[in-house]
Amino acid sequence: MSIDHPSFGRISEDRVIIFDTTLRDGEQSPGFSMNLDEKLRMARALEALGVDIIEAGFPVASPGDFESVKRIAETVSDVVVCGLARSGGRKDIEAAGEAIAPARRRRIHNFISTSPLHMKYKLRMEPETVLELIASGNQAARRYTDDVEWSAEDGSRTEPDFLCRCVEAAIRNGATTINIPDTVGYATPEEMRAIFVMLRERVPGAEKVIFSAHNHNDLGLAVANTLASVEGGARQIECTVNGIGERAGNAALEEIVMAIRTRRDRYPFDDGIDTPKLLGVSRMLAMITGFDVQPNKAIVGRNAFAHESGIHQDGVLKNALTYEIMTPESVGWTKSSLVLGKHSGRAAFRDKLAAMGYALEESVVQQAFERFKVLADHKKTVFDDDIRALVDDESRDHERVRFVSLDLIAGSKRPAEATLELAVDGVTRAATVEGNGPVDAAFRAIQAVFPHEATLALFTIGAVTEGTDAQARTTVRLEEGGKLVDGQGADADTVVSAVRAYVHALNKLLVKRVRSEPEALIA
Repeated sequence: MSIDHPSFGRISEDRVIIFDTTLRDGEQSPGFSMNLDEKLRMARALEALGVDIIEAGFPVASPGDFESVKRIAETVSDVVVCGLARSGGRKDIEAAGEAIAPARRRRIHNFISTSPLHMKYKLRMEPETVLELIASGNQAARRYTDDVEWSAEDGSRTEPDFLCRCVEAAIRNGATTINIPDTVGYATPEEMRAIFVMLRERVPGAEKVIFSAHNHNDLGLAVANTLASVEGGARQIECTVNGIGERAGNAALEEIVMAIRTRRDRYPFDDGIDTPKLLGVSRMLAMITGFDVQPNKAIVGRNAFAHESGIHQDGVLKNALTYEIMTPESVGWTKSSLVLGKHSGRAAFRDKLAAMGYALEESVVQQAFERFKVLADHKKTVFDDDIRALVDDESRDHERVRFVSLDLIAGSKRPAEATLELAVDGVTRAATVEGNGPVDAAFRAIQAVFPHEATLALFTIGAVTEGTDAQARTTVRLEEGGKLVDGQGADADTVVSAVRAYVHALNKLLVKRVRSEPEALIA
């Protein structure tokens, strides 16, 4: 069995479409907002990864959202660009249609709540009104594109008979993809599978559309629910890199793709993902947002292929298949190795960056090279992860404030004293401040050099690699006016890494868009 689709042509039953919503649903979560340059970088990376559809944003939400969707539509060419809109919002659909217009292949994704709870308390609408808006919303979207998706927000808690009526109305009025979200992460795998089986059996015209799954992770079931949805007949998967998203997040793209690749006996489906690029895209997103994935995160966590148990190590040495169900290389991991030393030149450093997948402006390469030379003087062994950490640190897109230098006096017999220099809009400023320990003194110095109202909400320190000479990787979370941002920094000196992380977070606050989003967002 196959389906004719306006964007993909003839699609076979064994093809799974990857719909990435990192830039829309993922960016909605607190602290994860990205500026335009960062969204464009992620869009290009997602295109290279091989996703089929990029949900680029919610154009009516703000001028910034509209511009970012439009610019992404102008930038990528080998992927469908999608804009989100409410089914009952005429301005929503107009904005989405205009924003995606430059794209070679484009989609409007419109939605409305369908569960009794949402209709009564959120929409304050009767079911018949919702059905009318489903019809008019899809008709309006078809004026801008033949590729129209409709979603039943809170679909997993919608009464089956009414859900069938809604899906039928959407298909009859032009929808080519039908999405049934588990908006609040409440459903179980068997329930999600049964929903798709029911819709395909009961709804007239179901054989002419693609069904889509969008699952949240509130009970930790997003990936399981997505795979169950595929078993039930869904052939589009809505997901995000690293599983970011509202509350506990969305189904993680990398986990779903590798589950399908690894268990082809259970999921005999194909997709277009270039899996060795998964780790690179994951790390790019972590660098841009300032949110690292947890060490034990499947596929892209740093412990995903680590073996500490002696029994496990012995088995892996004899045959990797004893404890590894996929190869590290299949998702982008390589063993850390000594690649460059303090005598290495700029050309060798530039070649190494290219081999690691970086395409950087010369100014960023120069800054990273200078830091590499300093690091190589301090470390006996420079690993790929060391280079990656310092390059990510130098390739920030929004640097009104830049770290220049830090001198510390600290010990057990006197208060710590920090002398800090920062470049603010190109002008170097300095301050010397005492504090309760070196980190406190350094952070107080930042406040003295660049006064601000943000407060410290989180401060964590980890190591990039192993050993006492390892670079420290620090995460700082700042809160200002209810907005949260995370910043990251890396340096051989722990306090310097903390200052770099604080400055990164501060820069993100300075450019954080003032977003006036519509009341209702799909989750």
